[in-house]
Amino acid sequence: MKRRHFVAQGLGAAAALSLPLIEASGRPLSGGQTAASPPSGKPGKFKLRYAPSFGQFQDHAGDDLAAQIQFCADEGFTAMFDNEIMNRPAEQQEQISRELAKRGMLLGPFVLYADFAVKSFVLRDKDIRAMLLDKMKKGVETMKRTGCKQALVVPGRYDESFSWDYQTANVVDNLRACLDVCRPAGLVLVLEPLNPKDHPGLFLTKIPQVYAVCRAVNDPCCKIVDDLYHQQITEGNLIPNIEAAWDEIAAFHLGDSPGRKEPTTGEINYRNIFKWIHGKDYQGALCMEHGRSRPGKEGERAVIDAYRACDAF
Repeated sequence: MKRRHFVAQGLGAAAALSLPLIEASGRPLSGGQTAASPPSGKPGKFKLRYAPSFGQFQDHAGDDLAAQIQFCADEGFTAMFDNEIMNRPAEQQEQISRELAKRGMLLGPFVLYADFAVKSFVLRDKDIRAMLLDKMKKGVETMKRTGCKQALVVPGRYDESFSWDYQTANVVDNLRACLDVCRPAGLVLVLEPLNPKDHPGLFLTKIPQVYAVCRAVNDPCCKIVDDLYHQQITEGNLIPNIEAAWDEIAAFHLGDSPGRKEPTTGEINYRNIFKWIHGKDYQGALCMEHGRSRPGKEGERAVIDAYRACDAF
């Protein structure tokens, strides 16, 4: 089963009007000043490495991958992500790597294993283990072509007929075996818990649960990707959970709830969350894995405006 796809769609400007104006550097303006453009006419870089997906601004940038990267760079983004990069031809993977490197941009975690239909990591089965190790080898090859050293893993479904504790132990053992392939190459596996409302039956659902798994695996190449959309639905309490699991978090996914659209369209206070993360000197990607609330160029521009508003802390 393929990883979910998202088509970007936008936001109304009203939410941004209640926030302070910002200068090109992203700092709030004071004394009723108006926002000034930088000398180049381009916006300043965002404080954090928000990462649009390929195709998210396609109405502005077109189909060409290099043009999409350039558009994002011109808008102040310093990262991108691509859930489908493992399915791209090798030459296209290498092209993406070159174009990002030219602009000093980061590539967020790529999806290595996310089969939502299969019980895999929870089982002690030699054929499943062999399949997982083969996947890891392909992930290492993708890392070498793209330069992206983080790969996302969803450990599949749980087994209703099997003790939960045994399943947890099997997940830990299978991850350790996978890391024997990934660690020598420097590839970090980031584990993603997903909410049981959208994706019922999956083994990982909560940040405390995946934190415990990472601690049990006890390997610096086994970390967490915290998808804030999923965790708002599953458990809320977002900043305290980020803080409690901070030592094991390596990446973030973004999307407001309800609706999984851009920040400011739902109930998550992304401005406060971004301020907290920035205060931790976080340098990794925050993947914009969401749709948009309006279509077309207007919707794409509204997504960018939403991130400008939430980045103005």
